[in-house]
Amino acid sequence: EVQLVESGGGLVQPGGSLRLSCAASGGTLSNLAMGWFRQAPGKEREFVAAINWDGDYMVYAPFGEGRFTVSRDNEKNTQYLEMINLKPEDTAAYYCRADVSTLKVRRGEGGYWGRGTQVTVSL
Repeated sequence: EVQLVESGGGLVQPGGSLRLSCAASGGTLSNLAMGWFRQAPGKEREFVAAINWDGDYMVYAPFGEGRFTVSRDNEKNTQYLEMINLKPEDTAAYYCRADVSTLKVRRGEGGYWGRGTQVTVSL
């Protein structure tokens, strides 16, 4: 059973940047796509980004285009989410997930989930 653990969240000022990490253990990520979701207080969980196993195909939610970059290091069983120019509306718990395809990652059903890391964008 794959277990996902996120890290790197915290408090950052508007316009700042953060790099989230997601480390996998207890299994192999072989051929699994990975991605990120987020959930703000009082809102539904929403898709942020996904990346395929080879790391040569990435897809982003419109709010992430140009500001968020998803990447992965399969040797380290880790994926990353680099976020720049952060805005208060990016405040949310960010969740890592893995599934058999980027399409399934985006759908947000089944697969593997981490427990989340909090990102707060505020002065």
